[in-house]
Amino acid sequence: MKKVFILLLSLLAAAGLPACGGAENQGTPPPEEKEPVEITLWCYPVGDWGTPTAMSKLVTGFRREFPDILLSVEYPDYDTGDAKVNEAIEAGNAPDLVFESPERLVAGWGDRGLMADLSDLWAEDHSEGIYDAIRSACRHNNGEYYVYPLCSSAHCMAVNYDLFQAAGALQYLDAENHTWTTEGFISAVNALRAYGQERVGAVYCGGQGGDQGTRALVNNLYGGVFTDSEHTRYMADSPENAQALQLLRDLDGIAFDPELAGKGEIEQFCRGELAMAFCWNCTLEVMHTVKNPDLDFRVLPMAFPTSSGEPRLQGGIYGLGVFDNGDEERVAAAKAFIRYIAGSEEAYTRAVQMSNNWPVKDGENIYANDALMTEYSLFVPYVGDYYQVTPNWPAARTAWWTMLQKVGRGEDIAQALRDFDAEANGPLGAA
Repeated sequence: MKKVFILLLSLLAAAGLPACGGAENQGTPPPEEKEPVEITLWCYPVGDWGTPTAMSKLVTGFRREFPDILLSVEYPDYDTGDAKVNEAIEAGNAPDLVFESPERLVAGWGDRGLMADLSDLWAEDHSEGIYDAIRSACRHNNGEYYVYPLCSSAHCMAVNYDLFQAAGALQYLDAENHTWTTEGFISAVNALRAYGQERVGAVYCGGQGGDQGTRALVNNLYGGVFTDSEHTRYMADSPENAQALQLLRDLDGIAFDPELAGKGEIEQFCRGELAMAFCWNCTLEVMHTVKNPDLDFRVLPMAFPTSSGEPRLQGGIYGLGVFDNGDEERVAAAKAFIRYIAGSEEAYTRAVQMSNNWPVKDGENIYANDALMTEYSLFVPYVGDYYQVTPNWPAARTAWWTMLQKVGRGEDIAQALRDFDAEANGPLGAA
């Protein structure tokens, strides 16, 4: 019996428990459990970032690394997303994280002083090697960074290869290099019309959705510009842009459509109703061709036609921005999610591949065996500078599609362009 008692005392001592005595001998009470930090991420539909199934793996990995942060995800679309974010801001309930581009995160909400500075993330090792042009686009003119970039794209256009072939229009483009001239574009449209294709292309202007396509089309045709080289003001009012708009209005087969935005144009193209789409990129090809068993024609992506022989495409930069909701813990938790992706090779690779875009720095050939991404990589050298951070960007986007509507109604093109510059520059003064 004595041996049993001694053994019991030994076990209690090893377990760190008192053998007897009152509360004063119970030891230090365990620390109180910390309440988890709850944050929200809103993902615009960039590739599979707008797909809950694909996002689940990324979110699950983060939750394993940071169990004290509860991350929930919502999926706004481009038709209503901006309005929903602005409603949430007005209600004092803005999301903590948003996955989108500098045009919204820097030139939009950043200009309104709503975003948290991410300069500390840019100073860390995982930011080394990010391209200078992308770095510049993510920094506000006040010196603060409002975007941490993950991937980039090259917006282009596309043609119905089978229809072009049947109409004898393939001769007017360089299918190997995916380029063509303005004269080739005109000849191709005429050939398609002669073949019986009445609706060749649509200059959609029912809203801002996909407006990067119509801007690139107009600017490339005769070498026009959209802003000055320093991206301080809008300069669409030029003879080159006026000539391009006149051509588009006069060319049979091309129609200005005030009821159509980019999404609708893509849908009509994929149904075979249009012979070409001005709103296109690699992500859209994956969505509407690779994953669309009903598509019954081949798609050929193309740079925009140009008189100079050197197309200038608009690039997209996509990354994460953090709203400053006045809660330091939530801001820190949101930054933890960014660090998780940027600092993990596995997470970063998954995040980029989900977007169907390219990394924002060299040394990461994550599409080595992907034929589609290799094809679209031909467009990367054509990407021009990122002008979407010019002041008054939201106002400029609205002014652009309303200008196209004026041109489509037959109003004076020169005056429509003057009106655009005045509206877009706003407080900066009319051009």
